[in-house]
Amino acid sequence: MMLKAPRAMVWMGMTATMGLAPAAMATTQAATWSGKIAPLSTPWTAEVSPRNALPDYPRPQLARPSLGHPRWMSLNGLWQYAASDVQSAPLFGQTLKDKVLVPYPIESVLSGVQKHSDFMTYRRMVDVPASFTAHGQHVRLNFGAVAQSATVYVNGKKVARHMDGYTSFSADITAALHAKGSQEIVVAVHAPVDSENVMVGKQRLKPDGIFYTAASGIWQSVWLEPVPATSLAQLDFTAVSSLDAFTVNSTLQGDSVDAALHVIAYVDGKPVGEARGPANQPLRLAIARPHLWSPQDPFLYTFKATLVHGDQRDDVTSYAGLRSIGIAKVDGRNRIVLNGKPTFLLATLDQGYWPDGIYTAPTDAALKFDIQKTKDLGFNTIRKHIKVEPARWYYWADHIGLMVWQDMPALPTGSNDKLSDADKAGFRASVSAIVTQLKGNTSIIGWIPFNEGWGQWNIPAAAELAAQIKQLDPSRLVDARSGANCCDTKGDPHAGDVYDVHDYQGPGLPSPDATRAAIDGEHGGLTLGVPGHVWPNTAINPYGGVKDNEALNEGYVANTAVLRDKGPAIGVSGSVYTQITDVEGEHNGLYTYDRKIEKVDEAKVCAINQATIRANGSL
Repeated sequence: MMLKAPRAMVWMGMTATMGLAPAAMATTQAATWSGKIAPLSTPWTAEVSPRNALPDYPRPQLARPSLGHPRWMSLNGLWQYAASDVQSAPLFGQTLKDKVLVPYPIESVLSGVQKHSDFMTYRRMVDVPASFTAHGQHVRLNFGAVAQSATVYVNGKKVARHMDGYTSFSADITAALHAKGSQEIVVAVHAPVDSENVMVGKQRLKPDGIFYTAASGIWQSVWLEPVPATSLAQLDFTAVSSLDAFTVNSTLQGDSVDAALHVIAYVDGKPVGEARGPANQPLRLAIARPHLWSPQDPFLYTFKATLVHGDQRDDVTSYAGLRSIGIAKVDGRNRIVLNGKPTFLLATLDQGYWPDGIYTAPTDAALKFDIQKTKDLGFNTIRKHIKVEPARWYYWADHIGLMVWQDMPALPTGSNDKLSDADKAGFRASVSAIVTQLKGNTSIIGWIPFNEGWGQWNIPAAAELAAQIKQLDPSRLVDARSGANCCDTKGDPHAGDVYDVHDYQGPGLPSPDATRAAIDGEHGGLTLGVPGHVWPNTAINPYGGVKDNEALNEGYVANTAVLRDKGPAIGVSGSVYTQITDVEGEHNGLYTYDRKIEKVDEAKVCAINQATIRANGSL
């Protein structure tokens, strides 16, 4: 997303110069569970309380024993909390003076803290059900994500240390549990945000313009579950090129020697294929009468998998869709093809920020809302921008039917020439961890390691990361660098599957080259602030001001019509409009930041979007 020069802005027919939001644009406020007033509330803000903090099962692709009846214990809710500006040894057996609502970042109003700290300690006393340890079962403690580094202790014993703020992790805590009574869980967190060269996305300690409020600490769900001594840690299904079978890959926890895996695929409760063989090795699961996944028809198979190791068994359920994504010659030009057919990937930029939860949607319904609205507006793709979402976000994208360009969260801007070898190695390791975690999601069709050169130490780095990702996941596209024409370390790495330019207002119309398809990775950004629905006390970052809703509609339709009318002759394969919702100082969303106002005429936007997809060769 490009930075733009300050200029006069127009809001709903009312002119204001670049600067703080005027008093006339007072925000909608509401009290939260803690009594703190939300600076800008969403329709779901008031639903959040310590009794129902994201109660939904957090890992839909590996539900034990099933998604309908998972066996687990949510640890979302109130935790004891202490903040510090300096690192110190965690204290055990002592009550911490403050409270925080997990899993909302500490800077968010929903956390009850609403303040950043570089160092923090979480503490919770937990009564583990006796059934969790019966019959030789082990207990695993799971974290969706903690920013940035986390050290976890159970009853004073260190059970895990994790250094990545965007990936999940877990620990077998069985050996640390007391035989009776409550168990003490302590999590020590360091959250440097952009003061160190770690993956940070668009978070900033001092938010401004296109960079936003930080989201530190535990920001995804925490839960316990009982598992056998040898259990499934991950189960991925990848469609084979002939689209009549899945390759099944499993990752185990515990002793894997002589472990066997049996997987059955189902449609409407009826088996349509099965595979069995050694665990930790790829299995081929052939499908009778294959039914492919696409945005028009997001058909998903369900799976029941059983891992057997000695006299133990681990039963889980999962799901996936049969689909392929690739590059093929169409009328002599390289085009993106979905299931072998040329398909125009018409996307919005989706940054996943919330005024009440920042990085964490207030509820599962809220998490689903942006995806559903993107579909309702006639888009078929989302660019998940510089952020990794909780597993349930991808679950909704898989089920609703949106293709996803998955960005890697960037290193801090302005640091490209200051990155050490350790910084670069840390970024490479985080990229691999993200790809490995997410590669089972059907909706993800491509990876983007760098955006506009942010954190890209040289031009060849994009080619290096593209090759690294392709080796991990050859089944998807890689856009080595989104915005080759902008803004840091400018230049085309001549690598990956896609050539990508950014053009505001645009749209850009790049041509495919001899080896790659071409997309407009960002364009649009038409700006309209709606009084009462903007983030307070922030400078407005303008892209292209319009005076009212009618002008926004006309501008969007005219902008997209260029893709409809000129795209087919050039052979462009996709575009990304900025953006689905406003975010803090950016008012260029199709929805306001609080998700209360749809700024555009949905029918008109949907009509031009569908016409553009059809015109560019999609069926």
